[in-house]
Amino acid sequence: MTCKDMMTQTQRSGPLSPWAPFRHRAFLWLWLGVVVSSVGSWAQTVGAQWLFVDDPNAATIVALVQTASTLPMMLLALPAGVLADAFDRRWLLFGVQTYFVVVAVLLTVLTAAGMMPPALLLALTFAIGTGQAVLATTWQALITELVPRDELAAATRLDMVSVNVARAAGPALAGFVIARWGVSPVFGMTAVAASCLALVLLAWRRPRVTHGEREPFIPALVAGGRYVRHEPVVHRMLLRFATFVWPACAVWALLPLIASRQLGLQADGYGLLFAALGFGAVIGALCLGWVKQHLSSTELLGLAAVSFALAFGSLALVSTPWVALPLLVVCGFGWTATVSTVISELQLFLPGWVRARAIAIYLMVFLGSQAVAAPIWGLVTQHLGLRVAVLAAAALVGASAAGGLVLKVPESQHLDRAPLAYWGAAPVVLQPEPDAGPIVVSIEYEVSADQEAAFLSAMELMRRSRLRSGASRWDLYRVGESPTLLLEQFQVPTWQEHQRQHDGRLTAEDQAIEDAAFSHIVGTPRTQHLLPPGTPRDSLSAEAQRPT
Repeated sequence: MTCKDMMTQTQRSGPLSPWAPFRHRAFLWLWLGVVVSSVGSWAQTVGAQWLFVDDPNAATIVALVQTASTLPMMLLALPAGVLADAFDRRWLLFGVQTYFVVVAVLLTVLTAAGMMPPALLLALTFAIGTGQAVLATTWQALITELVPRDELAAATRLDMVSVNVARAAGPALAGFVIARWGVSPVFGMTAVAASCLALVLLAWRRPRVTHGEREPFIPALVAGGRYVRHEPVVHRMLLRFATFVWPACAVWALLPLIASRQLGLQADGYGLLFAALGFGAVIGALCLGWVKQHLSSTELLGLAAVSFALAFGSLALVSTPWVALPLLVVCGFGWTATVSTVISELQLFLPGWVRARAIAIYLMVFLGSQAVAAPIWGLVTQHLGLRVAVLAAAALVGASAAGGLVLKVPESQHLDRAPLAYWGAAPVVLQPEPDAGPIVVSIEYEVSADQEAAFLSAMELMRRSRLRSGASRWDLYRVGESPTLLLEQFQVPTWQEHQRQHDGRLTAEDQAIEDAAFSHIVGTPRTQHLLPPGTPRDSLSAEAQRPT
């Protein structure tokens, strides 16, 4: 570490201001644009839910509106993550905003003309959700290039502030407009709000970003899914998160019914309840930096779940709005504390080459869980009553806090996730075509009897490292002709995919895993690259062509 690095670390050893990312002008203006665009999106959701709140099947329709807006995230977030890694994120976001304007104008015109049956409303809401899948994934990936790593957690919390400012302002504004002019002007607000972010994106002069060779779409999809499948830390984070979101999303799905049936409120009162949730979320996002100095991520998630469960359960027993409002503030705090903690730890943990795709899978779990759970809570309400549904959801959130004692979330702030090309160039004489494959890498180890148990244990971590960085298969064999020799073989789909392992997919963690395994062997491992038999004999690599 240089003297300059030590001075910078010393200067920032104190608590980081929650507003620090705003010092970066591009982040500030894009953040403001996202806030305005999100206000329009939340207003659209409220307008869509309220349009049929008096329908005999309101419990199901209102819940299906949330499903229609979030289901596309479950279906399309991972492809959107590939797009966010492959294309200019500025123009990708601009295209999404233009798409929002077109769909919102269509909603406005058809609703004003009285030509908006439930099926069409759900279809257009699904169309907006499709754009949201691309927007959310691209914006999350973009944050990592707008601020330095030590400000990433603060930037993530400010992103939660933007979500919840919009969640507070959008419904409140929608309720005001609906009470005076009806639902169709709310959809017009959505079009205007999307235009604002589009203008910010046009004005932004994004610095030129140098990308490596673009990965083909399908292999990139597979590589992202393979990484998440073979990374147990990400598994634990996502499972911990899902156990909270499944029951907790009932607060968003059932709030229109709590407002109209339990508290006897009209549209403007419903907007006020929604604003209370958003206000609590904003408080949580701004205070989490201070709270995080005293609690681990696992402890913070437990506190958030317990707070949410107690407040939401109490909400089932109240009959006046003024008692419900502070309870909803606590629910908003618990919700945003959970979401912000999980996404910030993921952002810090994930290596850069797969970040957008892994975050896309997180978003699939997040909004996909809501899409599936929301209609379930609607059906529970329809058959067992609103109070039973709220109490059951609160109890399950409380149970998720207990589950968190097992599903602990790691602290990722000080992990080194930068790419580390410690393998060097592949020492091959023949040079296969980039799409040639499959490629088998065979590594021979000599292991003494007293080190064998420790070596085999270390190789289990090696298996995960190989698979999450690109291998499609991994095996370990004992050589029958020599009892001290063991042979590791892992298969990679193409030569190009193996080159990516060499050049940018490995981290300091992978190197530590290799070093731990190699500490139990005798001598140096012997590596061979097994190429397809059709590889030409005269396809000499650059290394082989160098003069001796």
